[in-house]
This record gives sequence, C-alpha cells and structure tokens, in this order.
Amino acid sequence: MRFLVHPAALAAGSLAALAAAFAFQHLGGLEPCPLCIWQRWPHLAIALLAVVSLGFRGTAAAVPVGLAGLAALAGAGLAGFHVGVEQQWWAGLEACAGGPPAETVAELRERLLNAAPARCDEAAWSFLGLSMAAWNGLLSLALAGMAAGALRRKVPAMRSRAA
Repeated sequence: MRFLVHPAALAAGSLAALAAAFAFQHLGGLEPCPLCIWQRWPHLAIALLAVVSLGFRGTAAAVPVGLAGLAALAGAGLAGFHVGVEQQWWAGLEACAGGPPAETVAELRERLLNAAPARCDEAAWSFLGLSMAAWNGLLSLALAGMAAGALRRKVPAMRSRAA
C-alpha cells in the first residue's frame, strides 16, 4: 500500500494511461479528438515531474510532486470538460466539430483527403457506461490523491498536522 503514495506510482499510472491512449489509437483504430489529445499532456507532465522528484529527498521532492498533483487536477478538469461535451451539457471547441462547413468543392475535397479529427461530442468507446474521457477523469483524480499522499510522506509538517 505504501507504493501507492510513492512518486514512482504516479509516473507508472500516467505512463499506463498514455500507453492505453496510444494503444487505442494505433492498435484499436480509434482516432482521438482534439480534447483527447489535450488530455494526454497532463499525463506527460505528471510522469516527468514524478520522475524528477525521485532525484530529491524529503521536502525537496515536494515541489515536483505538488506540481504533478496540480497537473493531475488539470487533467481531471480537462476530462470533466470533455465528458460535458460528450453529454451535450455544453458546447465543445470549434476544433472539436471539425470546424466550419466547407464553402467550396476544393475545400471539401481538401478536408476529405486530410481526414478531419474525430468529434469531441461523440464517445468513441465506453466501458461500464463511462467514456474514455470519464475513465481518464477518474484516473486523474486518483493520481491527484496519490500525489497528495506522496506529499504527506515527503513533508514532515504535513504528517504531524494530519495526525
């Protein structure tokens, strides 16, 4: 259980999320929408910051671990926004809908040849009734909790206040 609040677990969780995203894209043939691509960036930041924190001891590791936790919360926010777009609770970005309609045959031809990105308002895959964006949001919240636990281990003052 102690491993779950270690920065290496943060890195592993985010790298696993990235590996799954790339597997769905390149092996499963699910093209990501623009919001899906954006959701990958916090995971990269979490993994890098968690690895950087491994080079420090004690409270010096708190800064990159804390930043990783903030990146996880940002990822959860992006995922929550994406879920809202999928559920039509609010509108997505213009890039999510493939942009404005083509005005000429040449423009339409160009778009068809360059394959427009997947739409953000349609869940391409779901499991147990939750889309990939929803699962990513849950994972990101779990990673934020793990970062908080790692901070608690790294900063002695946080341990004594929590007791």
